[in-house]
Amino acid sequence: MIVYYRIMRHKDENKNEAIFQATIQLLNEIGFSNISMSKIAKRANVSSSTIYVYFDNKEDMLGKLYMNVKQKLSANVLAGVNDLMPVKSAFELVIRNQIDFLINHKDEFLFLEQFSNSPLIQILCLEDTAPMFQSLIDLVNRGKKEKLLKERDPLMLLMQVHAPISGLVKMHLNDEFRLDEKNIEELIEMIWDAIKA
Repeated sequence: MIVYYRIMRHKDENKNEAIFQATIQLLNEIGFSNISMSKIAKRANVSSSTIYVYFDNKEDMLGKLYMNVKQKLSANVLAGVNDLMPVKSAFELVIRNQIDFLINHKDEFLFLEQFSNSPLIQILCLEDTAPMFQSLIDLVNRGKKEKLLKERDPLMLLMQVHAPISGLVKMHLNDEFRLDEKNIEELIEMIWDAIKA
């Protein structure tokens, strides 16, 4: 009797991360329309067949990459935030964390900006990333309950937090504006003024 064993390749987290980083870099350099699995494999120093151990196809990989980057963003933005902090202090920490992440993870930031404005986000029917940021929604609702924040939809209030940060970080990365401590403090004050009751 002859027994055949199927050799299963195990997933290596380092290769997975290398594939993700190669994809982000290429997307930022050449855009979505020019990217291919073979270009990603070459940049990540893996064979094209290796990519298919991790992902079904390019769309599967892009969707998982987006979810991976959003998870990193939420973990970093919410680092150190807890329910015992005063609402204003928690928002200050969220703002500082977000600025720090976006500046120190430029490639991921540019990828998220590009992907969020791409029709791919609808085509891929990605799972909702809102649960990753539920703590921020809870913070907004706590601020509203304590009569510290405007009685508005939490997502509208969070856009008042995110949009100016994103815009100024882009200008900072393009050397059009300097986000130093003084400017960060002023930004925090302006954001708080925009959302406070």
